[in-house]
Amino acid sequence: MCEGVTATPDLELKLPARAENVAVIRHAFGGFAEALSVDEQTLADIKLAVTEACTNVVIHAYEDEENGDLEVDASIADRRLTVVIRDNGRGIVPRPDSPGLGLGLPLIATLAETLELGKDKGDNTEVRMTFRLDEDEDEDAA
Repeated sequence: MCEGVTATPDLELKLPARAENVAVIRHAFGGFAEALSVDEQTLADIKLAVTEACTNVVIHAYEDEENGDLEVDASIADRRLTVVIRDNGRGIVPRPDSPGLGLGLPLIATLAETLELGKDKGDNTEVRMTFRLDEDEDEDAA
């Protein structure tokens, strides 16, 4: 089970797990992170990791004809952004017919400060990642 912040998330999204909604979530994170004055590289890393995790839900969590949700929560504490991507399907399981290369989770692990895979209290699959939101170094030097 993933341990996590019990506070109310600063951003919550729940959409049908469809490919077109991955772009919606990516766009929402762009605006969210920009409002936090995150540097461009950190913003790019966050958006790419979130996109990869959401794409995994769309591709792997549900059977071909099964409808399901893609849930995203984001919280900020101590200049760290915690993002949780959740599904109520079968989770991230290998598929012999997978269209991907199997590089999504390793990529997320390199982009995020931490990465955890597990189940929440409702037995939903969770991908939990954190990102450090450091202050701009130029501001510290001034």
